[in-house]
Amino acid sequence: MKIKIWMIRHGMTAGNRQQRYVGTTDELLCEEGRQQIILKRQLIKSYQNIQNVYVSPMLRCRETAEILFPAVSQITEAGFRECSFGEFEYRNYQELNGHPDYQAWIDSGGTIGFPGGEDQKAFCDRVQTAFEACIRDDVMPKARNWGQTYAGQNAAEKEFTTAMVVHGGTIMAILSKWAMPHQDYFYWQVKNGCGYLVCLDTDEWLAEKGSLSVIEKF
Repeated sequence: MKIKIWMIRHGMTAGNRQQRYVGTTDELLCEEGRQQIILKRQLIKSYQNIQNVYVSPMLRCRETAEILFPAVSQITEAGFRECSFGEFEYRNYQELNGHPDYQAWIDSGGTIGFPGGEDQKAFCDRVQTAFEACIRDDVMPKARNWGQTYAGQNAAEKEFTTAMVVHGGTIMAILSKWAMPHQDYFYWQVKNGCGYLVCLDTDEWLAEKGSLSVIEKF
């Protein structure tokens, strides 16, 4: 069975507009971000067929999901939170430029830990563990039940589709492990309100050989 997943980065916040590192700061979308998501809703052609939407607990993700999928219940996944930027939280390049710890982070290619925050590996491990559990324990059982419900009702022409409204880093962590062909972490960066439509094969995931096929970037 095939499952399609819309992976969507939340809309713009005031911190995003000022190019700040927004991790644990829990802010709503700015007005520009709300309008951005309203326009994006028109581009997600099959949004009305979404069975469930999984969200980070942060307000910016929950608000984005509410705008995109107002009739779909939200399922909160704590492990989908953005990276903790520690002492760099809600600061931008202009404020951090010249800071030795910030320069060390840049020189590492963004892999070492933020002072008082997460490093790239710890963050990716957290997100990937949460994603794998979500697919195994919630998405696939729901897809199986859906398939049984529509058995004999032209289900072959339908697909189980779900959505994840999360953070840019969360998408990068997931796709850097499972998307094929493989690309590194920063390759998967997306702007606010953008993301990827991906597909997985449940038989592969049950056999612990799971991967994600990228259908499109939007």
